[in-house]
Formats: sequence, structure tokens, C-alpha cells
Amino acid sequence: MIVCSCNVITDHDVRNAVSGADDVVRHAKQIYGCLGCSAECGRCARTIKSIIDEALGACAQACQAGCRHSLAAANDEAGDDFDLAAS
Repeated sequence: MIVCSCNVITDHDVRNAVSGADDVVRHAKQIYGCLGCSAECGRCARTIKSIIDEALGACAQACQAGCRHSLAAANDEAGDDFDLAAS
């Protein structure tokens, strides 16, 4: 399914970027970077975030503090969150 019409990104593209990235991908901005594009209208950001969370799945819930997959690590990165401006 296409989740970003502007860049023609599919849910499979997002899942592949999450699983193939060297670092843990947690934000839409990182997905755009992995796929060599950038946000246009931003309507897909929530869907991409949902797919990322689903792709990380149980690992992100079960990991201990200090693991790069842990939700605690994600909360520490909250300042890096990607905000989209309506254009």
C-alpha cells in the first residue's frame, strides 16, 4: 500500500528501511533519509510512525534500558522528533 503519495513510498519500503538501517529508525524523517527523499505535505508522517512502531514490535517493548531498541532510548531522543509544518 502506498503511504506517501508525494514520494510514492509503500509500507514495504518503510518496513525494509527499518529492518535494513544500521541505526534504529524511529521517526519519519529518518525513513525519508533512508529512502533518499524528504517530506512534502507531511500527511503520511503518522502512518509511517505507526509502521515503524509495528516493525520494531515486541523488541522495542521488551528490550532493557541501554538497548538501542528500547522505548527508554526513544524517549531520550524525543528532542529529535520530526515536526512537520503545514505548507
